[in-house]
Amino acid sequence: MRAQTTDKRPVDRVAGRDKVTGAARYAGEFAADGLCYGVIVPSTIARGRVTSIDARAALARADVLQVFTHENAPKGAPKDEAWQDPIAPHGSPYRPLHDAEIRWAGQPVALVVATSFEAARHAATLVRVRTEAAPHQTDLDAVLDDAYPPKSRPMGYEPPPEPKGSIDAGLAEAAAQIDAVYTHPCMPHNPMEPHATTVELRADGGLLIHDKHQGVCSAAQWVRDVFELPEERVRVVTPFVGGGFGSGLRPVYNLYLAVMAALELGRSVRVVLTRPQMFDFGYRPQYRQRVILGAKPDGALTALHHDAVGGTSRFERYCENVVNWSGLLYASPNLRLEHRVAELDLYTPLDARGPGAASGSWAIESAMDELACALGVDPVELRLRNYTERDPIHDRPYSSKALRECYRWGAEVFGWAKRDPAPGSMRRDGKRVGWGMATGIWETMQMEASARATLTVDGRLRVQCAANEIGPGTYTAQSVIAAETLGLDVAAVRFELGDTDLPAGPTQGGSMTTATVGPAVQGACAAIGRELLELAQRQPQSPFADAAFEDVVFTDGEMRLRDAPDTRATLREIMRRAHVARLDGEADAAPGDDADAYTSHAHSAVFVEVEVDDVSRMVRVSRVVVAAAAGRIISPKTATSQMSGGVVWGISQALHEHGVLDHALGRFVNDDFAEYHVPVNADVGEIQVVWVDEQEDVMPLGVKGVGELGIVGTTAAIANAVHHATGVRVRDLPIRLDDLL
Repeated sequence: MRAQTTDKRPVDRVAGRDKVTGAARYAGEFAADGLCYGVIVPSTIARGRVTSIDARAALARADVLQVFTHENAPKGAPKDEAWQDPIAPHGSPYRPLHDAEIRWAGQPVALVVATSFEAARHAATLVRVRTEAAPHQTDLDAVLDDAYPPKSRPMGYEPPPEPKGSIDAGLAEAAAQIDAVYTHPCMPHNPMEPHATTVELRADGGLLIHDKHQGVCSAAQWVRDVFELPEERVRVVTPFVGGGFGSGLRPVYNLYLAVMAALELGRSVRVVLTRPQMFDFGYRPQYRQRVILGAKPDGALTALHHDAVGGTSRFERYCENVVNWSGLLYASPNLRLEHRVAELDLYTPLDARGPGAASGSWAIESAMDELACALGVDPVELRLRNYTERDPIHDRPYSSKALRECYRWGAEVFGWAKRDPAPGSMRRDGKRVGWGMATGIWETMQMEASARATLTVDGRLRVQCAANEIGPGTYTAQSVIAAETLGLDVAAVRFELGDTDLPAGPTQGGSMTTATVGPAVQGACAAIGRELLELAQRQPQSPFADAAFEDVVFTDGEMRLRDAPDTRATLREIMRRAHVARLDGEADAAPGDDADAYTSHAHSAVFVEVEVDDVSRMVRVSRVVVAAAAGRIISPKTATSQMSGGVVWGISQALHEHGVLDHALGRFVNDDFAEYHVPVNADVGEIQVVWVDEQEDVMPLGVKGVGELGIVGTTAAIANAVHHATGVRVRDLPIRLDDLL
């Protein structure tokens, strides 16, 4: 194994110019004739009922079209099943303006629609809402005794495996033990683009919907189900999403309210959430995790017990994989993994980048560092001594696993061998210096997708799939796959996405878009390649007459014989001689029959340097090296950007983010960017990403996802580095100055 190298010329983001010049349009920016605007009136209590709503002052304004409440809004489809999107957890999904019940602070209790945004915003302040409060609970610590094991959900969550061996017996033979509790607070989603919906009502009664959603096909299906509309009436177009990170995996209530108002008023409608409203839904749930480890003198684990309790809403049972990662990463003869949820009077949590893994790794990777300190074993060596060569949970082989090489390359590039293991022993420029490390892991998935490609005689290739672009560089990666398949320059490819009129694509999430859409794109382009070969073979005295498709390669705009590269013809020449103006190809892609025979994950080793000021105890992450094994890297430039972005979020999770809940009010009180802290450029030091060679033969195209991987492990690596610098072990996030004083 070696560090992965590539001869590819770095490919700039295909849509980069559109984004920086403002040509890219987002859900709240599309124009429509006669567009009117909806503004939400939120609940001010966390639980209870609306007793009365007085909208007379708002309705008295000439520019106000309607004030929708539970008293006059349509109810939508009657059964819960219609409201459950593909990743909905068990329970009863929230139905906006359905009844008088209030389930969380910030819940919409009215929608004011006016001819201008300013008029709607002002009129919303004129609506008088009276409520009757009921006792509420938003403190996870207060309901730990009521937590229970969740049921599985339609996709994503896998219950922990049955216990193996005896934890007590394992601890009895251990030379060192760790028993610690790790916590982190709620972390609300806060992408740059707020959630928004623009519904254009067409003359034929059709709806053209622009919605901030990570899956246009999923959003369209949900609208059809909830409003009981035929397929031809609903089209969703979302070419750009200004950051989703999981907040757009499920329909948000602005989508329902905008469609509802458009249908009721016969007008085009836009609804955009305010920044405080972005805090009232969707967040990484708070967790309390207990990790118990036992190990022999050489570091071999004798016991591993990982227990996690997280919050969910009262109306849906959200859950994510938190503890299973421990059993996947480390082999122990005595293993117990437990996951429970506790109901709170908050909106249902939503998947946030690296859902479950970012939380679970914070606990297990911190505990492994504590164990290394207790044993006097190097943290990297401890992980190698408990390395899993086979998936111990499912008893399956890995499709590929180059984690050993991640440890080796990461340590070498970082300079880990120079680390003095004694806490507080390293200093530079009057500051304490700490070095810490942790392991990252993320699952590799493939879903179903379709693609269509069209090659024209001028050498231009158009490729289409109704996938989404939420920021990772989907336009770019798919353009690269298409270009490589037919040997074209990336500049000759136009990739179109985010439109339900295109071939069906997946919801973008879980770092599986390249592995899902890429094979369909490759297949559609390969279909064109086969037609090109057939056209060439029909020509008189064709040098390709006896060639099979496997005998030709496409490169530099030409088709060549693999074993005789001087036998060549340009694609334009082939089409012109055949008098063909365009060629079309289509393909479907789905997981192979052997996908379940293997466990497939991307892995990383994260090495972090922090500087801690002696006086103020301010912590700054000065350097990060991430060595990652994720199969074949299609677009190294955008993949490196994704990993770096994940690292920044890990810095944010470790040192900044804290959704502060006022339990008396049952709501977040730091609901703006002035008080909800996220890293700025000054908080981020040097980030170096090392791609480790990994031969992946099971996943299509040999690729694994990288979007989630960057955050997983980074948080724990920072906490471990802080301990190394200061000797203080912080187990509650975020790490604050007063923790180190």
